[in-house]
Amino acid sequence: MTLHSIIDLADVASSVVSESNSVMASLRKKALSPFWFACFSLPDGRRVQRSTRETLRKPAQSKADQWEQLSKDRAKARQSHRVIADIYRAAHRRELPQSNVASFAAAWLARRKGELARASYSAYEGRSRDFLTWMGTAAQRPLAELETATFIRYRDHLATRVSASTANTGIKILRVIFEDARRDGYLAENPAKDCGILKRNMDAKARRPFTVDEIRRVLAACDGEWRSMVLFGIYTGQRLGDLARLTWQNVDTVAGEIHLRTAKTGRQVRIPMCAPLLRHLETLPAGDDPAALLHPRLAAFASTNGSTLSRQFSEILASVGMATPASHESAKEGRAARRQQSTLTFHSLRHSAVSMMKNAGVSPAIVQDIIGHESAEISAHYTHVEHGAKQLALATLPDFTGAVA
Repeated sequence: MTLHSIIDLADVASSVVSESNSVMASLRKKALSPFWFACFSLPDGRRVQRSTRETLRKPAQSKADQWEQLSKDRAKARQSHRVIADIYRAAHRRELPQSNVASFAAAWLARRKGELARASYSAYEGRSRDFLTWMGTAAQRPLAELETATFIRYRDHLATRVSASTANTGIKILRVIFEDARRDGYLAENPAKDCGILKRNMDAKARRPFTVDEIRRVLAACDGEWRSMVLFGIYTGQRLGDLARLTWQNVDTVAGEIHLRTAKTGRQVRIPMCAPLLRHLETLPAGDDPAALLHPRLAAFASTNGSTLSRQFSEILASVGMATPASHESAKEGRAARRQQSTLTFHSLRHSAVSMMKNAGVSPAIVQDIIGHESAEISAHYTHVEHGAKQLALATLPDFTGAVA
């Protein structure tokens, strides 16, 4: 089908779209507000009220009429797209190219793969796959049939399996994907945009740092590799997956530092090794291969299923009474359920490193550079943290290497 044919279809579709539901915009006043509120319909038919920020009726009515007309135009565009897809399907016995949800999502991921950091791509790919699985056969329907209600139902479905913040992150990821569908002309509007986010569950336990005594108890319960991982966690403040994948190439014993690129942000960080970590490093078996892993057994889990590492650490915490042992039900419910059971995770070591350095009076800018968080404030001031300042900061951390003989 040629471009001119598609344009002709668009003309036909525009003439087919019904002018029903012609409820006009109206105005109302609310107590304690000097402004007129516009009452109009969204493209999906929902009637809403929005403040016009106008105190005079005439300009308020004019604004309300504009919003009503804009909403109708968007609804017509969506309906036109559906008609085009139906006509194309009838003529060719296949979907309008890349017009169904599943094919667009696959094309989007293929296009973005080289543009996103590995961890970011994994998040987009995983959420997209889960959304399509949840949609089932509806994922083969045209993009134009997507409605905000679809994303609301999916958000609520997620909330039964994961935390509110994780469900909200999932919706934000889908907003990005389908905003490109709108920008590319497959959608008149982004239906995920109007899907609200959930309030954070205030009953959920907030993650906290370990105390010094708790760190010593955890180290006493760890085997060799896990003990090493905990020490690296407290003395570098880095994430579990990044530490599990460390090789001897990441260790510069001459400069006395560790350098790595974080999987989550793609940021290159260089962290001086304080004296306790250097002493610990000397106890690790090192061969002739610079690509050899520091923690080969745990690295194998990180390469296949990172959640296994989190679960193993939770089991260590449970063995010393710092977490509730995982039940069969919580195992099925996943990471969100485990987080409800304890305020401590491996990520808490990151919190611990930050807390102890700040409590010792270390500059927030130096802590920020060591941990590797992005900061608009620091970036705006172009703060450059000297190697020596980071060494002094890490030297404030307690020595845990003698916790276990």
